[in-house]
Parts: sequence; C-alpha cells; structure tokens
Amino acid sequence: MSMRMRMSALTALAVAALAAGSVVAAPAAGAASKAAAPKFLSASQLPPHPTSSWTAGPVAEGVPASLDLCFHTENVIDYEYRHREFRTDLDTGAVQLTVVATTPALAKGLAKHYDDLFRTCADRLEAGSPDIDAEGRDYGTLPVEEGAHVRGVNTETSGGSTDVALMSVGRDGNTVTVVQWQQMGDFTGAPVAAFKKTTTTAVNKLY
Repeated sequence: MSMRMRMSALTALAVAALAAGSVVAAPAAGAASKAAAPKFLSASQLPPHPTSSWTAGPVAEGVPASLDLCFHTENVIDYEYRHREFRTDLDTGAVQLTVVATTPALAKGLAKHYDDLFRTCADRLEAGSPDIDAEGRDYGTLPVEEGAHVRGVNTETSGGSTDVALMSVGRDGNTVTVVQWQQMGDFTGAPVAAFKKTTTTAVNKLY
C-alpha cells in the first residue's frame, strides 16, 4: 500500500481522535495583519533526499489536508493561513504553513497550541485506533527569533506498514510557522539535524 493511501487512513483516524481537541480563540479573519506576507521555504532548503530532488508547489491560501495527521484542520479558525507543499518523486513529502496574528501575544498562544497538538499526537492516534502503534519524540527547542520546537512521530499499523514525520513550530513576533516532513519508514531514516536547519531557515525567512 502506498504511503499516500496509508496516510489517508491515518488522517481519518487523526480527525476522529482530535475531534475533542481545543481551539484557540482568534480575531475575525478580516482583522488579521495586513503587513507584508511571510516568506516561504524554497525546495533547496528542505532536508536533502538521497535519491530525489524536491519540487515546491505554489504558495496558496488556507490549511492543507496534508497537515491532518497531527494538526487537524478542523481546529483552525479565523486567521489568515497560507501554505506551501513540497514533494519528491518518491514517498517523501513536506509542507509549510504560516499564520499572522494581530499581536505577538496571540501568536505565542497559537504557537503553544500547535506544539501541544504535535506533543500529544502519538497518544491521540493510538487512542483513535487499536490498529495503530505510535511513538512521539521530542527533539528540543531551537534558538531562533522567538523560538522553535521540533518533534517527531512514528506510526506502525497492525499490517506492518510504518511512517515517520518530523514537525516543528516556530515564531517571529506575531507570525507563526509550522513545518512538517514525512516519509515511509521509522525514526532511523528521519533527517533530524537537517530538519532542524530547515526549521531555523523557515523562521528566519518569515520577515
């Protein structure tokens, strides 16, 4: 079974598991900052793939379904979200999301909320299905702008398929960015050091 099919199944489980998750109160979308839009990662700034180059999609409005494994798009309300998705020729993909809040205090709350979703992801996936064994890992914080936090989650189904994802949340002032990388396999194949570099670059590029 392809990673895309397996991740679609996990997405459905994540939606069910996260249905009771909290959301952060936010101002109306029209009240969001009209400052210059945050800049996004380029394909060359993703963790290098050993056999395939990265391709960057266009910057688009909204929150992509590819973040639903842990993030859960139904918990996203009333902010101006933009995203960019990346792909390789194999079963490895990535996505970056940015959101601009009206104040640094609101952005700080959003960053904590998103990091909490990643922190609790493995437990919620397991609670959502007896067929999933999930492990979460904390890879620590990064000293960039107002800070960033890197985490990971590995899932294995009862059928034996495994997938691994690295996720990070970072903030610069009133702007928050989320970066996610994922592929087939387990933590042994996860490029943690390169992903930390990618996260640092993403936060530095916000403005």
